[in-house]
Amino acid sequence: MGSVWRNPIGFGIAALLALILLASSVFIVPETEQGVILRFEKPVGTINRWKPNQPFGQTDSGLAVKIPFFDKIVWIDKRVLDVDLNNQQVLSTDQLRLEVDAFARFRIVDPLKAVVSTGSTSSTEERVADQLRPLLGTAVRNELGRRQFAALLSPERGKVMDNIQAGLQQLARQYGAQIVDVRIRHADLPEGSPLESALNRMKTARQQEAATIRAQGEKTAQIIRATADANASKIYADAGNKDPEFYDFYRAMQSYKYTFAQDGPNQGETQIILSPNDDYLRQFTGRGRPR
Repeated sequence: MGSVWRNPIGFGIAALLALILLASSVFIVPETEQGVILRFEKPVGTINRWKPNQPFGQTDSGLAVKIPFFDKIVWIDKRVLDVDLNNQQVLSTDQLRLEVDAFARFRIVDPLKAVVSTGSTSSTEERVADQLRPLLGTAVRNELGRRQFAALLSPERGKVMDNIQAGLQQLARQYGAQIVDVRIRHADLPEGSPLESALNRMKTARQQEAATIRAQGEKTAQIIRATADANASKIYADAGNKDPEFYDFYRAMQSYKYTFAQDGPNQGETQIILSPNDDYLRQFTGRGRPR
């Protein structure tokens, strides 16, 4: 020990080397990041990998040890990330050219596969997003290309986005990513003549649909009225056959009501000249139905 103190330069150098070795071996794992261990630039393992339903604060974050000078750590964000798709041209089944803006939210759940598939040891998240962007465009084109423009203005829009997400999910696995959500910001027709032409076609289609509905309604109404009239005639005929004298009396009373008791300012002032023996007045004279 005395020799060490007699050579303080050597002691300082040894302490410095020990400090460098310790700093190269120990590192801090952030709570929000996961790491891939590269040994001689080859991935050999992961640290603090994302796990479903893992509570925040109960991960493998904190102090960790690696082999100094041989191991390298590639950090990858564990949080949900975004990939945008702007001004994607899509042709719908009704031959409308749409400009679609969409985005997908994803999370890297297999960091080792993400590093290997992208061949990147830095900015892995950006490389994965760059790989997912054209895949998102393909999924959007494939799904919207099977539907009419009106589907995007109806509750069917939710099913469209679910189908896009399912299609993109299968492709994202090869990059170690999981698609959390897909949304279409807007799908618009290009401004100018194409837009006006499309609106006119939509207006004409709706007018034709309305005319068809009105015609069908009128047809149904006529059938109902004809059926009701036929039923009424049958009921009147059945009633008359059960009691012909009462039916004749009832019809006569109805006729007298409309003839002699009209509504209006001149009610009860109708004058009619008939012979006392006229058949029309038989109910007044108690003759009843003529034999």
